Amino acid sequence: MSANAWRRESETPSLSEVFRTIAVGNGGTSRFRRFLAFIGPGYLVAVGYMDPGNWATSLAGGAAFGYTLLFVALLSNIMAILLQSLCARLAVASGRDLAQACRDAFPKWMSIPLWIFAELAIIATDLAEVIGTAIGLNLLFGIPLEIGIFITAADVFLILWLQNKGFRWIEALIISLMALIAACFVVLIAQADPVWGEVIAGFAPSREILGNPTMLYLALGIIGATVMPHNLYLHSGIVQTRAFGLDLPAKREALRLATWDSTIALMFALTINASILILAAATFYTAGENDVAEIDKAHLLLEPLLGSSLAPILFGVALLCAGLNSTVTATMAGQIVMEGFINLRIAPWARRLITRCLAIVPAIFVILLYGTEGVGQLLILSQVVLSFQLPFAIVPLVMFTASRAKMGELVAPWWLTAVCWLIATVIIVLNVNLLSTVVLG
Repeated sequence: MSANAWRRESETPSLSEVFRTIAVGNGGTSRFRRFLAFIGPGYLVAVGYMDPGNWATSLAGGAAFGYTLLFVALLSNIMAILLQSLCARLAVASGRDLAQACRDAFPKWMSIPLWIFAELAIIATDLAEVIGTAIGLNLLFGIPLEIGIFITAADVFLILWLQNKGFRWIEALIISLMALIAACFVVLIAQADPVWGEVIAGFAPSREILGNPTMLYLALGIIGATVMPHNLYLHSGIVQTRAFGLDLPAKREALRLATWDSTIALMFALTINASILILAAATFYTAGENDVAEIDKAHLLLEPLLGSSLAPILFGVALLCAGLNSTVTATMAGQIVMEGFINLRIAPWARRLITRCLAIVPAIFVILLYGTEGVGQLLILSQVVLSFQLPFAIVPLVMFTASRAKMGELVAPWWLTAVCWLIATVIIVLNVNLLSTVVLG
């Protein structure tokens, strides 16, 4: 790798408190055991499929348009798999996360705006978590939304406790909560009994998605909720918790195992992401309840439509688990972004409370001004904001991994770079199309 490939040398590693703390073995360790050591980061990334903002967009999309937007969920999954493979490549090849790479590659007049955009994306992510977790507490325990929003600030203590026990504990919590969410949806989908032929047809592309502004708005929300900007920073940081070898063969194996980890995790997460939309289509769309953007409204309708008192409980449990999961990953992403871009290191609890306060203010404002009816729209809007932030994370990522001077022998193959440039172009074009539609009314 060329010495002047980066404008500045890499300094403190990403997430220094857990950097290279997980042993992966060596040549004497079986390949399967080495693969097991890499399982974990992909599932933290996959949480982006299940955060409460994703629920809002998928519920609204399924209720309004049936199974049509399942294609968008599948497309988002493919985008995520390819982009996350680039994140792993950047981390393994350069020893940098995406935030550090932007800081070390660009002048300040470019890196500072990128940092601001990344922070806005994390605030939008946290906003969805605040509202979703508060709704989950309200649905299960009757806690008012205004109080539930402030209770969510206490999650910082859970994260600190887990970080003190080790990074594997955080991964174990994430995977356990994902399994619980999956179990809840298995029961809910069985009760909804969708028409599986229509479900399969929903995964085929439809020209109506581009022609219908409302459908396009929800499609962008699903993309923003799935291919989340903070996940690109997160994955490129947490891959470096593995103590893989630093010679080229070891790095190649680390890249391969990390890619398998994220691919399998994201394929599993697709089933959850699609289940939310399928549940909405099979219950609300079929019953003619086409305007279900609010999660609490969906919860209220499940029991009469499915004829089961268990359904709303399972729905609430899954939602609360999704909110808790997202909280953990957004906290780490926020730490990676702040440390990587401006090398500002503050205590994790302080970072968490700052971000959470910035998310609490608009949530409280909407609840006081519009009541619970405005919360669902705010969730969808937060996901569209994320979609607009995506190019500012994707474009630098593709640029870095396509550079042989920066990646050395682990430079991304031409076909992967070409496809990822296409993904970036599609997202930018969709965003411009949406913006022009909004401006023209």
